Amino acid sequence: MTEDAWNKWGAEDERGALNHISTQSILGAAALVKTGQVVNLAQPLSSLTPFPSHRSGIQHFMGRDGGDYAAGARRPSGFQFAEDTVILPLHSGTHIDALCHAWYDDKLYNGFPSTGVRSTTGATRCGIDKMGPIVSRGLLFDMVSLKGRGLADGEVVTRSDLERLAKLGGFEPNVGDVVLIRTGWQEFQARGQVVSFDTEPGLDLPAALWLAECGVSVVGADNFALEVLPFAKGSVFPVHQRLIRDYGIPLLEGLVLKELGETGRTSFMFAATPLPFVGGTGSPVSPIAIL
Repeated sequence: MTEDAWNKWGAEDERGALNHISTQSILGAAALVKTGQVVNLAQPLSSLTPFPSHRSGIQHFMGRDGGDYAAGARRPSGFQFAEDTVILPLHSGTHIDALCHAWYDDKLYNGFPSTGVRSTTGATRCGIDKMGPIVSRGLLFDMVSLKGRGLADGEVVTRSDLERLAKLGGFEPNVGDVVLIRTGWQEFQARGQVVSFDTEPGLDLPAALWLAECGVSVVGADNFALEVLPFAKGSVFPVHQRLIRDYGIPLLEGLVLKELGETGRTSFMFAATPLPFVGGTGSPVSPIAIL
């Protein structure tokens, strides 16, 4: 394996492929806006949001609500209010992985030591707070449209599939683009049902590396892992390892892409901003496509 993007933006860089996004990239994305329609790409967050077994679910507590006033709470000058608190994993629902989320050989992206990721401090390097807002051209690779169905569990999205969709859509993935892949995995699940996170459709490593070599800034999908599960024999999260650690490409997971797919648009303005948790390994996001 090679560290394909290390030192490309300097020895202290912690943003990776997001450095590909230039002012020209953002202006080019803005020029794609034709109708002004805004499409939400995020899951709703609640106790029904599915989680793999190694993560806790969302806990939502009301600190002040209508019941307090019914029980006699003071209402100075008639003023009443509600407040709440949420406890949730940062990799909840629709979320983005920071560059400290996955690594191998004890080194993060750009060669930073993994010893800097600790329970007491979070990540001292490549945390989600280093990412910043993301605005660029978005490209939809709609496998549901290509196949005429949602992909089956374990079905691979190949480089050939992506190249065919690019040709049909009249585009090529380019430097700074945000690539979104619709497999149908998310949209064909009933809300609140038990979800298996052990098998799902997704990218294989050659397809992911092709996108990386095109210079894209973010790769996202509507499934849990972005990559196909089960993994190829002898590998564990190979796409995570190569894209995050070697290329510095953040992964955007758990997207909702049905509405966007039904518009027929394959290129659009994409925007999302992670919550800047200092030292965080990821963040829930609410991305949008502007058409």
